[in-house]
Parts: sequence; structure tokens; C-alpha cells
Amino acid sequence: MMKKLIFSISMVVAVIVPSMAKQQTTRIDQNLTIFNDVMRQLDFNYVDTLNYDKLIQQSIDAMLYYIDPYTVYIPKSEDEQLRIMTEGKYGGVGALIMQRDSNLYVSEPYEHMPAAEAGLQAGDKFINVDGMDCYGKTVKELSNKLRGVPGTTVKVVLERNGEEYSKEITRQDIHLPAVNLATVCQDTIGYIAFSEFTQNSSQEFLIELDRLVQTHHINRLIIDLRGNGGGLIDEANKILGFFLPRGTEVVSTKGKVEKLCHSYKTTSLPIFPDMPLIVMVDENSASAAEIVAGALQDLNRATIIGQRTYGKGLVQNLRPIAYGGHLKITTAKYYLPSGRCIQAIDYAERQKGNKLHKDTAGGILPDIVLKDSMKIDICYSLYRENMFFDYATLFHQKHAEIASAEQFRLTDADIEDFCKFLGEKNFKYETETGKYFKELLELAQKEDIDSAMIAELEALQAKLTFDYKAAIYKHRSEIEKLLGGEIIKRYYYQKGYYTYMLRFDDELKRAIEEIAK
Repeated sequence: MMKKLIFSISMVVAVIVPSMAKQQTTRIDQNLTIFNDVMRQLDFNYVDTLNYDKLIQQSIDAMLYYIDPYTVYIPKSEDEQLRIMTEGKYGGVGALIMQRDSNLYVSEPYEHMPAAEAGLQAGDKFINVDGMDCYGKTVKELSNKLRGVPGTTVKVVLERNGEEYSKEITRQDIHLPAVNLATVCQDTIGYIAFSEFTQNSSQEFLIELDRLVQTHHINRLIIDLRGNGGGLIDEANKILGFFLPRGTEVVSTKGKVEKLCHSYKTTSLPIFPDMPLIVMVDENSASAAEIVAGALQDLNRATIIGQRTYGKGLVQNLRPIAYGGHLKITTAKYYLPSGRCIQAIDYAERQKGNKLHKDTAGGILPDIVLKDSMKIDICYSLYRENMFFDYATLFHQKHAEIASAEQFRLTDADIEDFCKFLGEKNFKYETETGKYFKELLELAQKEDIDSAMIAELEALQAKLTFDYKAAIYKHRSEIEKLLGGEIIKRYYYQKGYYTYMLRFDDELKRAIEEIAK
């Protein structure tokens, strides 16, 4: 009897499953037909000429946004962007670009790369690139102009101190280093700041770690994954393999399609099986960075220090699309050895029309949680209005050289000169509280509020007005950190910047205390 019942249920399931699949296929076909008919009606009847490529691109983007932020369509025209994502390199001049109002500026040239070798400096304004007027253009439009096949040239016209100059720059393969800094921070404690998991980044990590061991005889290591947005899971697995026994499962992926479900295990014998580890993370550590931190935490192989991580536990795979494009599509979720899922936001709720929220169980909660030290003070205002950047540009033009990144310090005269610079720029320090209070006072004046109360509010507003010079001296340590760091980049690029910033890193000091126990 039981066998007959099981057989009957199996037959029902066998009939229902293909039926459901057929219904789903029919719905897809119907909706595609509707979309196709809408486009044809627009083509034949709409009063103006339409940009069909743009319309379709926007339609696809809107559809994918409704699913999740990581499922995106990459047309053939953006092959270079795809290469950057997967390989960490591209054909270009090697410089970051910033937009201010309608103008575009060099934000930061990379050391030993074409832009820096050609003499471009942070603060230079783009005037023309290969015949394209840069005024009013976006960062993406300019980047597309600067990027191209390695070995080809691009002619740029820039402005510095009101004077134009032109350069012809030969593009080359731009490789973005995964290791921002590898150094000894105290006695035998090594420190590696690791920025992204791109192709061969694990080998770069190993080379730097081996150098610290062989040259500086380190026997403990701090891995800094703060701000690391992730990347290739295979590279994360290789790095974990340096510290964990061979065959250790470090993460698994589970999704709707069985062949895309996978268990990732370390494949080689560990090189540093007993080296004490601390991993530093913050709210911007995501994806592969969370896998490394989470696996080492689950397996009791490292102490995690910092803030709860971002919670990006969705797996993307590339699928080819017609006419040379690609779809980067979410196919699964990451699960750590303990079984916990990294993902903090359930994007399925968006499709149900519900408001999205972060699950407090998502991401990686550090073993030692440190309070985020970010404050909204004068430093925030100065950074937002590019005062640090502009003064560093001026400082660089006045000083041909400065002390090393390890020794450079801003003097009292430098701080006074910075205050003078702010005065010349008519910088006004208005706190965020002051801004909201100003709006409150304006609203109160429009409403039927007693004049005596208005007077009290105006008196309180006066107390919320601060002298920027006094605020600078009050927060001098933070000013020296941010302004000094911006100046250092002008002379010693990224490596110098990270070296300089270590002096002010209270979270790193806490990590050193912990690993030195």
C-alpha cells in the first residue's frame, strides 16, 4: 500500500513540475511579446525620433535594479570595465578623476604610470581630450576617452595655475595593486593592507608576506581588509590556504541551479599554519573580504577586529549575452563553515513591494567591536568642500620636496597658512546642527510663534556659529591626519599615504595590543 502511495505521489509531482515550468515559460514569452509590441508601436507612431539603444539599456537597467544591485548588464562597449572587475587592470593612463561643478580634474595619478610619468598632477583641470571639450562632461565620459588599447596614444590639454599645457600620453596596461602596504608595525608584527581580490592578488599577497618573514623575521600578522569590497572568491580561497590545513571547507554557495552550488576547500598545504593572525574589518569590507574574515573566525584561526561588515553574501557569475555583451547575474548565496549566511539584505522583499532593511545577523560581527570614530565636525566640512585637496595642491606647488612619509609633520606655520588659505577662500564653517537649526528658525518665523520665543531661538542660533580657526585647533590631530595625508599623496603616492596614515590609526594600535599579548 505504501509503495503504491509513494508511486502515486511521484506521478503527480512528475506531472505538476513540467506543467509549472511550461506555465512559467509561457508567461515569459507573453511578456516578451508585450514588450516587443510596445517598442514597435513607439517605432511606428511616436511623434519624435527615439534613441532605441538608450531606451533598451534603460529598460534592462531598471528591470535588473528591481532584482538586486549586483545583477547588471554589461554591453560590449563596456568590455574594459569588465576587464577591470575581473583582472584588476585596464588600458589607460593611470589616474583617478574627480568632478567639481562642470569641470573635471586629476584627483590622483598612480605612481610609475603614464599620467604621472607625463607630469600630470593632482588638481590639474582637464580642458580637452582627443578633441573632446571636457567642460560639462561626466567622469565616465572622460574615462572612456582616456582608456583604450595599450600602446595607443591620447592627447590631453590641461590647465594648471591658469595656464594650459598639453601632453601626448601612451596608454599601457594599468594594474591596480592589491597590496597597498606591507610593513612591520612593531617588533615582529607584520601588517598588510589588502585592497581587493583581483586576478593573481593572492600571489601578490604571498610575495609581500614572504618578504616580511624573510627580511624582517615577522612571526605575527595583521591583515587589514578595511574598505576591501571583495572580488574573486578563488583568490580569497588561495589566501585562506596559506593559513589553514589542506582540504578545509572555507565557504559554500547555494542557489537554485544545482550545478552552481559549490563547496570551496583549500587545495594546498599551508605555508604559515601557526602564524597568529588578526583581521581588521569595517562596514565597507564586503564579499570575498567577508569570506576571509568569516572563515578564519569560524575556524578559530584569527581574531577579527573592527565594525560589523557590509553583509554582501551574493554570488555573481558572468553569462554571455547576444552581440558581445555580458550579464553579471546573482546565482547563489555564500555560507560560511558554521552555516551562517553573509548576506544582510533580502532583495526578494523588493519584488514583494516591501521596504528593504539590513538583517543584523548578516555580515561578520568582529570578536572585538570597535566604535566607528567618524564624527561630523569641521573636518567633515573641510573634506566635503575640497579644502584639504585644494590646499595640498597649492602646498605641492610651493614645496619641491618634503620629509619622508615616516617623518613628515605639519608645523605650526603650516596650520596657520592653512587657516589663512581658508580665509582667502571665504570658507564658512557651518555645522550640520546649525543648518537644521537655521531651517527650524525660518519655519518658526513663518508660523505663529511668539516674538520672545523667536528671540530666544535667534540667541541660540548665534551660539551654534563657530570660528573655523578655533575649531581647527580644537581638532588639530584630525586635521594633521587628513591634510597631511592629502599632501603626502602628492609626493609619495598611495604607498606613502598608507605609511603616513598608520601614525594616526587608533584601530591599528588596538590590533597591535591584541596580537602582542
